[in-house]
Order: sequence, then C-alpha cells, then structure tokens
Amino acid sequence: MRKPLLYLLCLGGFTAFAQDNVGYQTPPKPLADLVLAPPTPTVSVDSKGQWLLISERNTATTTIAELSEPELRLAGLRLNPATSGPSRAVYVNNLKLRKVSASASDIQITGLPANAKLSSIQWSPDNSKIAFTNTTDSKIELYVADVATAAAAKLTDLALNGTLGTPYQWVSDNQSLIAKIIPAERGGAPEISRVPSGPTVQENLGKKAQAATYQDLLKNPTDEKLFEYYGTSQVAKISLTGTIQKIGSMGIIAAAVPSPDGSYVMVETIHRPFSYLVTVNRFPSKIDIYGSTGSFVKTLTDTPLHENVPWGPDAAPMGQRNHNWRNDAPATVYWVEAKDGGDPKRKAEIRDVVYSLEAPFSGTPKELYNAAYRFAGVTWGNDQVALFSERWYSTRKTLTKWVNPSNPANPVVLFDRSSEDRYNNPGSPELKKNAYGEYVLDLTPNNEIYLTGQGASPEGDRPFVDIFNLTTKQSTRLWRSEAPYFERPISILDAQKGLILTSRESQEEQPNYFIRNLKPAPKKGKKPAEPALTQITFFPHPYPQFKGIQKQQLRYKRPDGVDLTATLLLPPGYKKEDGPLPTFLWAYPAEFKSAAAASQVNGSPYQFNRISYWTGAAFVTMGYAVLENASIPIVGEGDKEPNDTYVEQLVASAKAAIDEGVRLGVVDASRVGVGGHSYGAFMTANLLSHSNLFRGGIARSGAYNRTLTPFGFQNEQRTYWQAPDVYNKMSPFMNAEKMKTPLLMIHGEADNNTGTFPIQSERYYNALKGMGATAKLVFLPYESHGYTAKESLLHMLFEMNGWLDKYVKNAPPKTSNSKTGQMSGEK
Repeated sequence: MRKPLLYLLCLGGFTAFAQDNVGYQTPPKPLADLVLAPPTPTVSVDSKGQWLLISERNTATTTIAELSEPELRLAGLRLNPATSGPSRAVYVNNLKLRKVSASASDIQITGLPANAKLSSIQWSPDNSKIAFTNTTDSKIELYVADVATAAAAKLTDLALNGTLGTPYQWVSDNQSLIAKIIPAERGGAPEISRVPSGPTVQENLGKKAQAATYQDLLKNPTDEKLFEYYGTSQVAKISLTGTIQKIGSMGIIAAAVPSPDGSYVMVETIHRPFSYLVTVNRFPSKIDIYGSTGSFVKTLTDTPLHENVPWGPDAAPMGQRNHNWRNDAPATVYWVEAKDGGDPKRKAEIRDVVYSLEAPFSGTPKELYNAAYRFAGVTWGNDQVALFSERWYSTRKTLTKWVNPSNPANPVVLFDRSSEDRYNNPGSPELKKNAYGEYVLDLTPNNEIYLTGQGASPEGDRPFVDIFNLTTKQSTRLWRSEAPYFERPISILDAQKGLILTSRESQEEQPNYFIRNLKPAPKKGKKPAEPALTQITFFPHPYPQFKGIQKQQLRYKRPDGVDLTATLLLPPGYKKEDGPLPTFLWAYPAEFKSAAAASQVNGSPYQFNRISYWTGAAFVTMGYAVLENASIPIVGEGDKEPNDTYVEQLVASAKAAIDEGVRLGVVDASRVGVGGHSYGAFMTANLLSHSNLFRGGIARSGAYNRTLTPFGFQNEQRTYWQAPDVYNKMSPFMNAEKMKTPLLMIHGEADNNTGTFPIQSERYYNALKGMGATAKLVFLPYESHGYTAKESLLHMLFEMNGWLDKYVKNAPPKTSNSKTGQMSGEK
C-alpha cells in the first residue's frame, strides 16, 4: 500500500536530523589507562626541611555523579549550597608524614575522617601541626594534626564557610586559628519563588563600563539574595582547646587575616550594591581592623563598586587596593593606590604608590614606594631589605628594586628586563619563616639572597640555585641541573651545609625527591667528590606499560627567521625505516613583543615522558607521531600589535613544524591532524579555515566569534570598535564558508571561563553545518572549562580517537583540483 506523502516527509525529516544518544563511551585501552592510572602523591615540605607531608588521592578524576550535585552560580562563583563551599574542588583522601631522610618510612596520620575529602592544608607557623578541612555532605569541618604524634582530630563541630576562599588561617601563637564560621543567626536559606516580582533592570548614565565577558554573574534580585545568604559568615578565633571568640559582626566575609604577631585581624567584607556586570572581586568592600579579642579598631577604607575601571591589563581601580600585612613586622598593614586614575592611557611619572600604617593605626600612612609602572608585588625581608616589583604589560617591562623600608627614599634597581625574556630571568628569591611564622627573604649576613629558577637556555630549561649579592648586584651560581636529568630545587634545607631538596626526573624516570649536597667533603689525595645525591621518595612509574616512548626536542625556523621548538613524541619501538607516521600537532599560541623572545627555547628534553590524557601526547599510544607544544608565536614588535598578522604567523608556524617532521622522515604530511584546548581550539579552527595543511582538527572549549568578546580577548588589548578588521579576520565564525576540513568540537556545557561561553561552539557548529562543512559538536554535561569527571574524560578520548582514526590515520589520498589549486579528499 502506498504510504501518505505527509508520513514520508516526516520520516525523511526525522532520519536526516535526529541525533543518536549513544551514552558515555570508553576509548581503546591505551587511552583509557591514562585516565585510570593512579595519581602520583603530592609533597609539601615544612619550612625547616625536616618533614614531608604526602597527600594522596584515590583517583585523579571526579565522577559525573559528583558533578551533577546541586550547584549555584553566583557573582562569578560556583558553590555547593549544601556545604557553603566550592562545588568543584579536588580533594585529598589521605595524609602521611615522612622524615626528610633516605632511611625514613611513611607514617600514616591517624584520626582522619572516614571517606575523607580533605583540602585547605596548612602547616602551622612553627611546623608542629597541620590544619586541614574535611568536606562532608552537609558542611566543611576543621581538623588539626599533631606532627609529633601523627594524630589528627576535629577541632570543632562548627561549620566553616568556604564560599569566598580559604576558610581559615593560623595565628602565630600556633595555638589558635582565625576562621570564617557559619553563624546560627544566618538561619535557613531564603525561600525562592519562581514567580518574579518584576523585571530586572540595568541602567548606565553615560559612563564607560568596559568589562570582560564574565560568566556566572548575578542576574536578578533572587540571585542577590542567594549570594548574600551563602556568602555570610562570622569571623571567629578558635583555639586548639575549642574555645570560640567572635570577631566583628557577621557579613559577607571575603577574607580574615591575622597580623603576624597575632594581635589584630584584618577583615574584608563585601556589601551592596551588587553588580550584574562584574564578579564579586569588584563588588564594594570594606577593610576593617579588629583586635584579636574582638574589639573594633579602625576602618581603613570602604571601596565602591568597580564597574567603571579603565580597560586594559595595565589598568587599575581608583582608591586603596591590595591590603595586606607586612610579613616582617608585628602589625603593619600596607596597600596600593593608583595615582594616574588607574588609566594606562594617561601620562604620569608615578602610577602607583604603596603606603603602610603601623599599629595602633592612628597615625599618618607612610609612603613606602613610588612605581613608575603598575605595582606588581613585594617580598619582605626585614626593616632594611624588601624587594618591590612593578610591571607594564603593553611593553612587557618588569622591574625589581631593593627598598629599605626604614628609609625608602632611594630604591636600588636590581633587575630591569622584559617579562618575555626567559633566558635572563634571574629567578625567585628563596624564603624562610621568621619569628612570626611568616615567609620572608632568606638573607645571609653578607646581604645576599638565594635565587632559584627554571633556567631557560638555548639548551633547554636547566633549573639552578644562585646566590645574589644585593650590594654588588653580582650573582654566583651554586648549582645547575645537568643532562640527562631534569632536576629542580624545591627548598634550601640547610644553606650552611649546602643541602637542598630537589625533584629529579628523566625521560623514563618518574619525578622523585632527593637531598642534594652542594658541598660534599673531598676525599683525601683525590679530586673533590661529585655532589652527593640521596633519594628520599620512591614513587613508581604511573604507566610502566608505556615505557620506551621516544622524545626529542625539535628546533627549526619559520620563514621570517623566528626560531621555533616542538617536542616530538614517537611510539615505542618505532624506527625511521618504518616510514612516516600519521601525526597529531597540539599547540597553544602565545603573543610576543619581541621576535628574539619568541625564539627562545621552551621546555627540556630530559623531563619525564608524562603522557597526559589532556593533550595531544596521549595519541602517541595509538601509533601517531605527536608534535606536542609546538611553538606558535604571534609577534608584533614596536608599534605593531601581534594580532595584526595573526593568521599569517599562525599558518607559517604550523607549516614549519610539519616541514621539520617531514625533513626528519617521521611525519606523513598527507596525514596530519591538529588540536588544541581553549585558545588552542581557536587556533585549530583558524588553521583549518586558512590553510590546507591538515586532514582533521579537534577544538575543545574554544571561542570562535570575537564580536562576542568585544572588550578584548586573550592578550588583545584593543576593543572591537578600535580594531574591527582584526576581530573579524581572527574569528573562525566569520570565515565559516572557508572550512573544508573535518572539525570535531568538544565543549563543557557549564564552561565558566571568560570568553568561552558554550554558545560559542553551538553557534559556530550551526554556521559550519549551514555552510555544508564536516563537523561534529559534543557537549559534556556539567563540565566546566576543564573536564574532570572520569566518564567525560573517557568519552572525550573516545571522540578524539574516532575522529583522528577516520579523518587522519585512515584519510583517503589527497588529490589536486587543477581548476582551483586546492587539495580534495578532506571529507
């Protein structure tokens, strides 16, 4: 019997557009093993170099069930309403102690809660105790462990509030902590009606309010009530005996920090009016000083809502900002104030001024430092030595000066360099705890400091330890990592004896901790012995089945002369005689103001072959050659902006990497795929739109239409209205008709990263579909910008492997179209 025409039309429409719901899938075992491998414990060393705290996790991932628990998204925060804490946290499940000694063994900390979910782990100022929180189904609890007995106990039944950051801080007496507790007076959560009381209204009266495209903003009065409720806490001083001393009134407490001597507490409180344009860090806030007994001392400032901050990375808000305690003084607060209106476009000899005010905070603030650029931080030493830093992003300028806090009139420039120049990075100063348990500069009697750093060089990264004389500005190298190992300093255990704690690894050896002796005793009648090295941890290889993966650091040039690097990974047992391999290029572009800086070598060929499931490296287990971390520098020197020639430099960099692999005989140029995450996804879509180098691409959690991020993106400082051609040319969405190569897009449906709204992938996929491109879009439920659930990660690898297998590894031969000069066969 002939079927009705309407039925046929409906059936045809259904079969053409219905999507199969296949559920979560699992990739081939080599890829799945990377996700399921037991995570290596993390290690924290006490400030005396006597104890290691070993933090263990049951798994490197969460589950989709955990991600699907109730979550509120308010003012840029994501919180669990059941616990008044973060909804997406990585927890430690077990704690052990070990003496810093080769003969020591692990000591299990007893008294941990069942089904432990531990976080916010802190050593006490004197290293005798360790505090941490445990998150249950209904609250955040506070625990303290005694190092001598390796026994832990819950300190109080009161629940902590972790909505706005770390919920507690140690006091320098080592017998008490300042905590943000949930007061009984907070009551029950507000009852929210689904029936609105009226429209949501926003108004601007002619003032510029340029802001990034933040996610999870407050949207209506209901959100305001929820934010106010869940953010509310009470500051309290909790002793180790369990006594409670309330400090101040309950409110939306952003931070509560004791002074180094423990006599005062600085409290930052968020208050109305809230904003629907910016996140909580720009809401109005008040800075108050209280005595540790709870008495009010002084209000330092009450800053307004910051919706109208000038635009750009060198901009700053007006008024006081960045309040903190001087680490080297009993109770002295310092802060910064912009003197140029916070506007980087305004000419000014002095842009920022740092002020300080000593207890009892009744005097006149002291001017400590005048910054010609934007203040970037300070490392305190003592009343004679502090290191102040300032920076200016647009020129990549960074300065470090030695300031005498007792007489700050004539600071001495120690380092004046480009922040892009990795080769000449002097390193970071080594710190030690002072009498208050605060970290300060580790100063020698000769006015020297120790510097440790990554040690970027033309030979690759070679971490180092230097001693630097502040008076002469001369640096002496004490030690440098040597091939075939990558070894980095963790802590100076004993400067006089020359003992340092390092993490040491090689291509096949998992990172472990060692004691290195820089001053070994020489043997009689012989040359001085080599520096002694003593291993103190023995973490196993996380995936021994993948030993034998070959790694090589490639160096090659772009046609414009810029030197490039990439890490080439080859499967175990591969020989060049086997012929070129299908290849996966994984990268993330970076902007530079200097071609010389862009040419600097990044990484080390001697680092452990950590085959992360997160990057392209995973696919070396599936028989691909992988060009991992291929450098994609986007350079704009002088008055030129990097993004003015973004597409040209992007394509040239990718082609140079492929050409080098072909020259080595390991890359099959006719079977190359490309992928990246976030800005790397943006790169991938652009490469497929503007070149014919690849057979397939994988773009995860990207942004594809830059008109949806009109007030800048990544490191682009110009707005859309200042550079519309740049925004349009760089947007893959605007060039959807050029896409001729299969593209797989994956995106977390709860992405909260600035600029990478899930709608970016949704709208781009619709555009590609409308233009007839081969494309696939996979949304991962409950996932944010980075994916954490085991089910999501396994499915991500399943999709990536299937896409690469179909469109790259088993791609049909390319054929040339004589009329267009283009290559076909991509689909």
